[in-house]
Amino acid sequence: MNGKTTKGHRIIFHVDMNSFYASVEMAYDPLLKGKPVAIAGNVEERRGIIVTCSYEARAFGVKTTMPLWEARQKCPQLIVRKPNFDRYRKSSQAMFDLLREYTDLVEPVSIDEGYIDVTDYSGHLTPLQIAEEIQMRLHKELLLPCSIGIAPNKFLAKMASDMKKPMGITILRKREIEKILWPMKVGEMHGVGAKTAEKLMTINITTIGELAEGNDYQLKHLLGINGERLKNRANGEDNRPVDPDSVSEFKSIGNSTTLPKDTDDERLLEKTIEKLSSSVSARMKRKSVLSHNIQLMIRYGLHHTVTRSRKLSNPVEGEKDIKEAAMFLLRKHWDGEPVRLLGVTAQELVEKDDSFKQLDLFTFQEDAKKEPLHKTLQDLEDKFGKGIIKRGIKNKNTADVGSKAKITTSFQKDFLE
Repeated sequence: MNGKTTKGHRIIFHVDMNSFYASVEMAYDPLLKGKPVAIAGNVEERRGIIVTCSYEARAFGVKTTMPLWEARQKCPQLIVRKPNFDRYRKSSQAMFDLLREYTDLVEPVSIDEGYIDVTDYSGHLTPLQIAEEIQMRLHKELLLPCSIGIAPNKFLAKMASDMKKPMGITILRKREIEKILWPMKVGEMHGVGAKTAEKLMTINITTIGELAEGNDYQLKHLLGINGERLKNRANGEDNRPVDPDSVSEFKSIGNSTTLPKDTDDERLLEKTIEKLSSSVSARMKRKSVLSHNIQLMIRYGLHHTVTRSRKLSNPVEGEKDIKEAAMFLLRKHWDGEPVRLLGVTAQELVEKDDSFKQLDLFTFQEDAKKEPLHKTLQDLEDKFGKGIIKRGIKNKNTADVGSKAKITTSFQKDFLE
């Protein structure tokens, strides 16, 4: 690879920060460096879960999502910190600001990772030298380690960045996938979760190579359109551009909570769903989005989880509508056994400006009452331009953090706000 590529070829980096939250804490408190550190919510409660941990903690067997009590059993000297969201936001923004010094084509995909396209980089550095400089500067200026994958597309760059951690740089060329990727277990492939891997095993696909050579009909029958997409990725094909604006595309907004103790008290479950629905609704209103699908997650004591969703004829954002859909799902799918965790998620989100509503017998009367107001607003927009009236919606261009914070990370969207 050199600074310029032949026509049609791209040079994509996937920059993945190593143990980001723990690394940020170490950057703020140098006394933590070299020690087993973990970030966990609800530190004093049974339901505390490890959010992330340092590599020193991982050496003792501490892992992400592990209950805090179990982590302390494995590593008695574990240093636990509560999440400091403001601190993580600032470090994330500083990281992305640094990446934008090399190219405008920067696409954050979470608080601690993103893609950049350096195909048209006009400086004197080669792609490998750019990656080395980025890694060095992040470590020196922000005290944050990272791994970087270099490849001709986003999928391969993501796979490459996972190959050497911490502080690794890996180049993965398309001609190398048969040797490097294909022998890997299919569950290790980006985009293949545990459930998808289990489904693929039913048609004797256990490696990425077997997926790459899978039967098109079987894959489509088993996974729908996702089957074709995954097969293409397994063959190293991915035409998605690095899109700085894609961070504004919300896939879902959800909240979950572990109950103080396992319970089959329906009133308590309903109260919990009401609180979750209120939180989800508030975040949706801040983002000016509506949902066409509400999902309920029920987890029982032995980590058996049931996830069900309800498609809605009309998009919703209100707490009452979200709770109603979630309670419908609870009454239909709860088996009466004690529940450990509940989660409510709004899916299939659309921005309010782009949404439409199908009037039906249940909403017509309510909507008809609002028609004079709708007409007045429409007349104003026709005369003075779209957007002249904001119906209680925060301006999309308003930054939450700093004057440069035009782009928010998906971590902020899903967890911080």
